[in-house]
Amino acid sequence: MDHTTLTPQMMLNAYANGVFPMSDSRDDPNLFWVDPTDRGIFPLNGFHISKSLAKTIRSGRFSIRFNTDFDAVVEGCADRPETWINDTIFDLYRQLHRTGFCHSLEVLEGQDLVGGVYGITLGTAFFGESMFSKRTDASKVALAYLVARLRTTGFTLFDTQFITPHLASLGATEIPRAQYHQLLEKALEHRADIEALSAPLTPQDVMQVNGQTS
Repeated sequence: MDHTTLTPQMMLNAYANGVFPMSDSRDDPNLFWVDPTDRGIFPLNGFHISKSLAKTIRSGRFSIRFNTDFDAVVEGCADRPETWINDTIFDLYRQLHRTGFCHSLEVLEGQDLVGGVYGITLGTAFFGESMFSKRTDASKVALAYLVARLRTTGFTLFDTQFITPHLASLGATEIPRAQYHQLLEKALEHRADIEALSAPLTPQDVMQVNGQTS
């Protein structure tokens, strides 16, 4: 793909049609579109919190912020031996963040950013892009707070793109492409605002909203 012609609006149109961009590596300037045969999603009423994760959430060891350090979260996600986040993708997500379509949730230990997740919102769908963790459970805590935020603000679809053992252990599952596109179509018929919280979520809120431990 000629990345010089790709705009933020084209990105949003692609997500609305169920496809997302990737690159083969950080240094590869080319992009390609992906529409997996089997799609990973988080059923928003099925997030699993283990007893150990519940203990971590309740401990207050980590503090949570939202949309306060977007670039650092994406950099954290890209800071690995192999990544699909090249400069073009990073810049497009940065532009979407500035226009209110791309968001980050940050996990801090003291003053240190130790985990986070980011993704795009359209309608009542959240398209999770990537996450990172520098401390045990930091990415799990990020997802627990994100799911609670999505449920509280009226979202209906949490797209994880692919499934991993890590995501599956938290309740993520795979569905066929056709089923995903049906869910996406319904999610785009309505609107939710991921920033529409009257107050930051507390650990108690997260436990109550998610309501499942194992």
